[in-house]
Amino acid sequence: MSLSQRVVIIGAGIVGTNLADELVSRGWKDITVVEQGPLHMPGGSTSHAPGLVFQTSPSKTMTYFARYTAEKLLSIEKDGHKCFNQVGSLEIATTPARLEELKRKHGYASSWGIGARLLSAEECFKMYPHLNTDMVLGGLHVPTDGLALAARATQLLIERTSKAGVRYLGHTPVTGIERDGRRVTGVTTPKGTIPADIVVSCAGFWGVELGAMVGVEIPLLPLGHQYAKTTAVPALEGRDVNSLPNGMNAALPILRHQDKRLYYREHGGQYGIGSYAHRPMPVVASSLGLTPKDVDEQNMPSRLDFTTEDFDPAWKDSQELLPALRDTEIADGFNGIFSFTPDGGPILGQPSHLDGFYVAEAVWVTHSAGVARALAQILTTGRSDIDVSECELSRFEEIQLNRDYVSETAQQNFVEIYDIVHPLQPRTSPRNLRVSPFYPRQLELGAFFLEVGGWERPWWYEANKDLVKSLPPSWQPVERDAWSAQFHSPISAAEAWKTRNAVAMFDMTAFHRFEVRGPGAIGLLQRLTTSDMTTKIGTVTYTLLLNDHGGIRGDIFVLRLDDDVFQIGANTATDLAYLTREARVQEQGAPGKWTQVRDITGSTCCIGLWGPRSRDVIAGISTVDVSNKGLPYFTLKKTILAGIPVTMIRKSYVGELGWEIQTSAEYGQRLWDTIWQAGKLHGLIAGGRSAFNSMRLEKGYRTYGADMTTEHNPFEAGVSFAVDANKKDDFVGKAAIQRLSNQVPSRRLRALTVDDGRSMILGKEPVFYNGKAAGYVTTAAFGYTIRKPIAYAWLPGGVGEGETVEIEYFGKRIKATVEAESLYDPEMNRLSQDSLPSPIGSQGSFRSRL
Repeated sequence: MSLSQRVVIIGAGIVGTNLADELVSRGWKDITVVEQGPLHMPGGSTSHAPGLVFQTSPSKTMTYFARYTAEKLLSIEKDGHKCFNQVGSLEIATTPARLEELKRKHGYASSWGIGARLLSAEECFKMYPHLNTDMVLGGLHVPTDGLALAARATQLLIERTSKAGVRYLGHTPVTGIERDGRRVTGVTTPKGTIPADIVVSCAGFWGVELGAMVGVEIPLLPLGHQYAKTTAVPALEGRDVNSLPNGMNAALPILRHQDKRLYYREHGGQYGIGSYAHRPMPVVASSLGLTPKDVDEQNMPSRLDFTTEDFDPAWKDSQELLPALRDTEIADGFNGIFSFTPDGGPILGQPSHLDGFYVAEAVWVTHSAGVARALAQILTTGRSDIDVSECELSRFEEIQLNRDYVSETAQQNFVEIYDIVHPLQPRTSPRNLRVSPFYPRQLELGAFFLEVGGWERPWWYEANKDLVKSLPPSWQPVERDAWSAQFHSPISAAEAWKTRNAVAMFDMTAFHRFEVRGPGAIGLLQRLTTSDMTTKIGTVTYTLLLNDHGGIRGDIFVLRLDDDVFQIGANTATDLAYLTREARVQEQGAPGKWTQVRDITGSTCCIGLWGPRSRDVIAGISTVDVSNKGLPYFTLKKTILAGIPVTMIRKSYVGELGWEIQTSAEYGQRLWDTIWQAGKLHGLIAGGRSAFNSMRLEKGYRTYGADMTTEHNPFEAGVSFAVDANKKDDFVGKAAIQRLSNQVPSRRLRALTVDDGRSMILGKEPVFYNGKAAGYVTTAAFGYTIRKPIAYAWLPGGVGEGETVEIEYFGKRIKATVEAESLYDPEMNRLSQDSLPSPIGSQGSFRSRL
């Protein structure tokens, strides 16, 4: 974007001021920051935040945001004092389960490049003498964690950016956001309208109200969170550090006692105690009224009255863990407002229907500078160096935006914030929001469901339990450790066996399907995808969506249904937002080239019918020619099966002969019953996602968002075959791809198999090469066909096939071997020889075809 863009940032907290600073550092000048409170203390979450920065999390993105925040705040200094006190952190375990969790967390730190060390109980006591020696079993220490002086950093950022020309307007509430059609033009205040090309809402828990001004649902819930200070602690008396400014008056590591949902920091000679061990306390931000002119540490909109009865259990647990507190009382406490979201992540980006309006909400101090940098990069260059797909506003499905859903799930996240959560653990409520037409039949078969995006997805079927006894010895499932055995059943082995040796049907309904229609459809897809879309009607194309830098922003299947009608098989709602926005931009430039993009997922349903006997099943209900000649791989055919209008799509995610059979939702149950009856003679079963994922990895099929993101290019990710080197039309990322094609990738996504044939991994574990952490696991599963656990991992480009690496799983090193792809049927014989190119595999790189 142009340096002359007029930017209005709403909110002068730690996010808004960091964003102004990041934009200034990139040369942008016309920036106004509007704040409803006084600039010296705006009164939002920043003003009362305890400032504990624990960098390590299961999310690589959030860890990177936190790391940059710590680094940046360390660099902001005045009068000899920085804005970050790097005292380190200590997370302690008082239960065996938590001790194991800390081992897993140590693995995350190694994966994401954060220095961390597991401590024995004795080492914990030495580092933190106030701990109860009878309670602690061990701990995790991160020396680069510490205390963020958020309020001080905000003031210094205001001072720095004001000198660079940023205009700050305190005591200026936003009363409206002006628009001209689908573009924002300004921000309305009691003092007049501020013209703007870009408006960014960094309003924190007021973000819901700001979004409502432009018809944007912001899925966050303000919740009260208890924080208290003790009276003077005798054990902390007489220290020189006590006289330093708040935040710098601490010497001990910041402390977490997650088994009781508590955390601690020093305030000189006092202790600060934060508690999540209380009932959720929802707040409606609009009920707080306008921020008063007089705001101080004791009086601010985000600081609610302390409810002592809610804190009593936390106070008792604190005195038990830290006996030094038994000689103190609670001197001061409050219920501070923070923002929570349905999935616990921040909200970043712009809505698809409005240009120039961006949000950076539900961002805690821990990630503030990192989020601000990412958004500044998006505004100035079009993309963030750190992948932000898990933070995108557009990631939420429509069902996840209603206030009831947001309220229930955000409160649940508050309650579970320090819980030990398994990667597959589903929420318990709300459930059954979205079910396919096959759901009644799946219940009859004893399906075990996990929830994703509101959809109920069968993971396995208890009806197949007896098949486990019939498995050949080479297919018998191995015994798993207790952690990987959660949300797993040996039935999955039987379902994979049936798919490979007979036939199985899988519910594919929850996969996103969009219709792209209109005179501009072909031009839109030519511009956005890496493949030539001027194909014959009835063709299926696997292709990529890139950003201008060649990073992968998605992989999709494009079905050409007619001259101007396409169907897209996509990953997330973010793909829909991207296509919708780009279609609108295209139409604005060429009104005759309109394109309608709509989500048809809920009005359709789909069965994946795969296995060597799949043609026999179809022959029992139709005379349609589904031979290799009649329906080649990567083509589709509209036809009739037993009187049901369907679209048969010749593609396979499991590497076996078969089709995705799609129809409208009204025919769904009849389609299931028809195929089920016809398949009985051929050993047909219903298969779940667990077996599906195993077979997917055996074939090397990537999952966007896990195996590859915007941080990776096609050559690194092993999907360069999806880039058409002969495509004459320009497309997003083409120039970058041509440049990258001449470079040797410094990293690659590689397939690993576990040498002992039984030790499981689940994803995000660190991978060691020559004794050093060199990469991390993306996705993993047990490969029932090849009889080994499989993992995909990012590794240095020089690590070759056949080399040995080690995967750290709960503190133990597991040997694994780098393998060639695909692990199963690399010649694609199971899909038939006279097929079009497979959607993945060794198809020849873009580089070799230039």
